[in-house]
Amino acid sequence: MIIGVPKEIKNNENRVALTPAGAMELTKRGHEVYVQATAGLGSGFADEEYTAAGAQILPSIEATYEKAEMIIKVKEPIESEYSLIKPDQLLFTYFHFASHEPLTKAMIKSKAICLAYETVENPNGSLPLLVPMSEVAGRMAIQEGAKFLEKPMGGSGVLLGGVPGVEPGRVLILGGGVVGTQAAKMAAGLGAQVTIMDINLNRLRYLADVMPANVNTVYSNEMNIRRHIKRANLIIGGVLIHGAKAPHLITRDMLKDMIPGTVLVDVAVDQGGCIETCKPTTHQDPTFVIDDVVHYCVANMPGAVPYTSTIALTNATLPYAIQLANKGWKQACKENEPLKKGLNVIDGKVVYKGVADTFGLDFTPVERFL
Repeated sequence: MIIGVPKEIKNNENRVALTPAGAMELTKRGHEVYVQATAGLGSGFADEEYTAAGAQILPSIEATYEKAEMIIKVKEPIESEYSLIKPDQLLFTYFHFASHEPLTKAMIKSKAICLAYETVENPNGSLPLLVPMSEVAGRMAIQEGAKFLEKPMGGSGVLLGGVPGVEPGRVLILGGGVVGTQAAKMAAGLGAQVTIMDINLNRLRYLADVMPANVNTVYSNEMNIRRHIKRANLIIGGVLIHGAKAPHLITRDMLKDMIPGTVLVDVAVDQGGCIETCKPTTHQDPTFVIDDVVHYCVANMPGAVPYTSTIALTNATLPYAIQLANKGWKQACKENEPLKKGLNVIDGKVVYKGVADTFGLDFTPVERFL
């Protein structure tokens, strides 16, 4: 198979979809790998490392899309890329369709095969290609939240860990999944008082067992959320509904109950956000303030630590990319149920129910194409 790796062009997105090590694994199996010039530079990988691994360098994004049967990316295509995508071309990347109707309609129009990292799903419900970036984003949420709590950054001036004689900051985490767990570990390590909320009692039992003494678990409902936001200094939104829009657990009217200078970090913003007042921001301009509450809503948080993120992501995606390249997408998805669940759009038809339901589009069962 001919595989193309374009340079990411979303604002401040420094990750790349394939490391030189990944390129070597594909080329030694007989596949052709074409990497756009400087695509890996932001993650610390020079063009020469790719050519040494057997890949070839192409000068432009247009040439990369034109050449490839399968495009491997990190982030969803942006508007300037839509016209480069060809019918029957396989795109393997994060799409997060449910939060972006224009992208969904553009991919339907392209008649490409869109296989989304975030909906590849194991039998136990885990999302193996979302986990590594959720781990990075969960840890970063505390790092960024702590920074924006500083007074010069617009926060309330609270040091999360406190000092002897001064109580530590309070962190409220909505969602006890991968993001919430990693955020709790980081916040607890800094010495903050941490509360994790979730609606899954088994998950809360597990977290209560494994977390240190400064982490408490609370069942998530509106009354409990309203009570806890009044005391929290930092609130992390880490709620995920597989392939669909996140629910708004914090609404506009709740902001007035928060301490001035509270920081909200909505990690779910790329799936629509679980905080009503959040809208996607960039690393260049990461925050905005509403009702004296600082909102941090960067939609590609792991892009700020691209060396770590790129390696973590490709560790997870490469085995699937190899299967797609070796067998073709149809056979690979027939044989691999988790990979089949990654199919979202095929030949102009929406084959993932969560996306079809979000936008009121016709749903076509994926089996029709397999």
